[in-house]
Amino acid sequence: MKFMIAGLGSIGRRHLRNLRALGEEDILLYRSGRSTLQDDELEGHITETELDAALAYKPDAVIVSNPTALHLDVAIPAAEAGCHLLVEKPISHNLDRVDELLAAVKRGGGKVLVGYQFRFHPGLQAVKRWLMEGRIGKPISAHAHWGEYLPDWHPGEDYRQSYASRRDLGGGVVLTLCHPFDYLRWLMGEVVFITSWTGQIGKLDLDVEDIAEAILEFDSGAVGHVHLDYLQRPPAHRLEIIGTEGTIRWDNADGYATICRSVEGKWESSALPDGFDRNALFIAEMKHFIDIASGDEEPACSLDGGVRTLRVALSVLLSENGDLI
Repeated sequence: MKFMIAGLGSIGRRHLRNLRALGEEDILLYRSGRSTLQDDELEGHITETELDAALAYKPDAVIVSNPTALHLDVAIPAAEAGCHLLVEKPISHNLDRVDELLAAVKRGGGKVLVGYQFRFHPGLQAVKRWLMEGRIGKPISAHAHWGEYLPDWHPGEDYRQSYASRRDLGGGVVLTLCHPFDYLRWLMGEVVFITSWTGQIGKLDLDVEDIAEAILEFDSGAVGHVHLDYLQRPPAHRLEIIGTEGTIRWDNADGYATICRSVEGKWESSALPDGFDRNALFIAEMKHFIDIASGDEEPACSLDGGVRTLRVALSVLLSENGDLI
């Protein structure tokens, strides 16, 4: 199988390393050449700087890992060519060309996985299992908190030049840290109502929002709260779900999910695989994508699911108090 990676920033390079680790070597690189990272690990692969030239190699699968605002520039032509796609989250920075992508995928016949790797987290998978088993009764509310100091993300790089910091590239805390909107949809059901506030209260010299608060209503009747920021030190990423018969918590710091059922009154922890680390999520995601491209599995987060999460994030970003955009 021939793979193409479009965008060789930090996430594109992670995907490259993981493809190699999984035994895939037929990997083509499409890049602008504007990355500030060293090129040593890219040696040995054909590299193209024009998309038509890259697609002329007829890749079977394309990983779209360039900046958010440029995703569809690659995804639409690749979909037209019949390629399977792994599109990094979010699909885009707006809805302007999403219908065009949907039509291209339908014509080309490929499948699309949207890169929400937290769906592959064993702790959150335990949360999903407990909810499906009704272990805490009917979910009442969910609270997701993610704060992480942006300048610490990639030491040695100017954070102000990263896509996460730039409005023209689709940055800002809501789109960049949109994972909770996806895993809350996955765990709690579809979002039907939103009220939100976004702002810039740090001193990071950004042209995007660095903090956001959102209140969500799910189709089940449960409610949710999401806090996002680029400011918190040390970082924190955690989830709490309250049900009629107990509480579930998950903390990304150690990866464990815990549950306390009211009838038992004690906390129980989920198990994690030996040697589990952050990259295990991306390895699991890439294995899944290979299986999708091979015709063995259906996407864990399909294009439709990715569009639904994008609508939630954009509704938060635009402070739409009411139905989703």
